[in-house]
Amino acid sequence: MDMFGFAFYRQFKYKMVTHARVFSLKPKFNISKRQGLFLVNSFCFMNKKFGYENMCSWEKIKFEQIQLPVKNNEIDFDFMESFIEELEAKYVADLEAKRIAELSAYLTVSGLDDYELSDDEENALRNYPSLKWDSYNLENLFGKSTRGKRLKGDDRIAGTLPFVTAGEASEGISAYISNNVEIFDKNTTTIDMFGSAKYRNYRYGADDHVAVVHTESVPMKAAIFLTSAIHKAAHTGKFNYGHNFYAKDADALNIMLPTKEGKPDYSTMETLISAVQKLVIKGVVRYTDRKIQATKDVVGKRD
Repeated sequence: MDMFGFAFYRQFKYKMVTHARVFSLKPKFNISKRQGLFLVNSFCFMNKKFGYENMCSWEKIKFEQIQLPVKNNEIDFDFMESFIEELEAKYVADLEAKRIAELSAYLTVSGLDDYELSDDEENALRNYPSLKWDSYNLENLFGKSTRGKRLKGDDRIAGTLPFVTAGEASEGISAYISNNVEIFDKNTTTIDMFGSAKYRNYRYGADDHVAVVHTESVPMKAAIFLTSAIHKAAHTGKFNYGHNFYAKDADALNIMLPTKEGKPDYSTMETLISAVQKLVIKGVVRYTDRKIQATKDVVGKRD
């Protein structure tokens, strides 16, 4: 218990050192974790009595009385145990219900709750093995790639613009800034110094270890397909700290794409990504449905 009268249950299996204004209360009987949590909650009235001008101490509280459940004139430890267990179970169920509800709402708003394949999508998957492919140069398709500019960590001003650097953590976003930097459009692809490509469907800034491929004019799902092709061609292990991937390397990069009449078949790319997206989300939606039903069953039993 601290100097303000706030009590905390500690279940340590090792020695504990406390501050001079913190003291420990050790029961004269064995208790479980749940019983300890119940007991410590019985001390909550004490924090209303103490403050800086009147600090809590053992001498001030040793004759205080707490309210506990009793049975047959003895402390009802079984009730304490079951009561806390019930609260824990309800908390977990409520938390899970909240998370599932948020996921369900997101899937609905984003349109991802519809995972039934259309005829075109089924045909695209079925005909994938017979697709015609060809090699295309990135610069010929999208013009010269752009290199970001260096912005030291100490110079970054907090804001809302994602700032992309090299790395896999957080999709390469190292900070959110408000600096006056070049802002790249959404629906573009970044390639970091290691050759790792990522699709960006938001506006962002980038440092000098990032090359931006300007796929803005390509439909979103086709751009996602392109990013996968770019990643396959660039992320081969050739680039590292000693040999960085730069914008000039992006311009020289050749990627394999489905082709039709001598041109990239963006329509087929869109359809394939749409089909793959639905197949992936199908498992998530079914999992969500099962968890929602399970949560309803639990809540129904408690009611």
